Amino acid sequence: MKIKKIGKEKRAGDIPLLICVFLMVGFGCLMIYSASSYVGEVQYGDKLFFVKKQLIGVAVGALAVVGLQFLPYQKLAKLKIPAVIVAVILLALVFVPGVGVTNYGATRWIGFGSFTLQPSEIAKYAFVIFTAAYFSKNYEKVKTFRGVLPVLAVGILFCLLIIAEPNMSITMCVGLLMLAMIFLSGTNLKTFAIILIPFVVAVPVLILLEPYRLQRLSAFIDPWASPKGDGYQLIQSLYALGNGGLFGVGLFNSTQKYRFLPFAESDFIMSVMGEELGFFGLAAFFLVSGFIIYRGFRIASRCKDRFGFLLASGITLVYGIQVVINALVVSGTIPPTGLPLPLISSGNTSLIITMASMGVLYAVSRTN
Repeated sequence: MKIKKIGKEKRAGDIPLLICVFLMVGFGCLMIYSASSYVGEVQYGDKLFFVKKQLIGVAVGALAVVGLQFLPYQKLAKLKIPAVIVAVILLALVFVPGVGVTNYGATRWIGFGSFTLQPSEIAKYAFVIFTAAYFSKNYEKVKTFRGVLPVLAVGILFCLLIIAEPNMSITMCVGLLMLAMIFLSGTNLKTFAIILIPFVVAVPVLILLEPYRLQRLSAFIDPWASPKGDGYQLIQSLYALGNGGLFGVGLFNSTQKYRFLPFAESDFIMSVMGEELGFFGLAAFFLVSGFIIYRGFRIASRCKDRFGFLLASGITLVYGIQVVINALVVSGTIPPTGLPLPLISSGNTSLIITMASMGVLYAVSRTN
């Protein structure tokens, strides 16, 4: 009987995780319609313009979840070098004229006809696979600085390529992911401190190197000093959150989405959520997000092998870090920076890759 029970658990996996992921995806489509219907009608003549694009991503992402749930995740360890090579090539293609796509002063995408791809989304998970595979094979070296150098080298290489786009937000995500995974690998505090101190110093240096980052920092400190310039987006986001109050103005009743709030359907969709659903609506969203993070770390803690533990932890960290940073940005806690809200924001690359990663996480739960 005991053997039969274990077999059933292996087949079932973490069903609550999948339920929450698909609930988030459905909720994201609903909020994208609410946030983009006006812009879609005015700019493209179709209220459902952004939703239709998102549904394509949902379909592809769902296929990825279904396919990857049967994946023997241990085989991903063999892809650690190819994953890094592919990620570096894609990140480098961003800078190739005619291939890289520039929007709003940043070249973060590669495009072929109507197809566009954001390589930094792939790079985050390539880094997770490489780090999990390296530390699981070289676990005896993690306590020394020399032992973690390969992970540092790959992480810093990714950060340099991403910051050159420029994309400060994803650079911060990869940097925080790198620190967290090195810590989870079991390195000692001395080695971790040696790594952490330069990272902390690098943040203000990167801000000082680019004038536009200084302008954003200034707008963050006092957005009203430039209400029609760099402080405009943050002010509109705060208006939305303040207008929502405790219970919100009601679904589809946002006023900030009428072209007052830029990127209402993507990077700042949480502001529209706060306006329409209020404090309690956002609280419910964070409870579900927290539950996904909890299930992810729960899956990691139950893994029987080091690779599975680090892989599940890395996937969970990518999701958690992005949710936290996006929330801090729209609330004015940290300077504004472009970063999608995973599973919610409009954008097929982020949606498909995130759903695929959840499929891998589910595969880990089935095996363990």
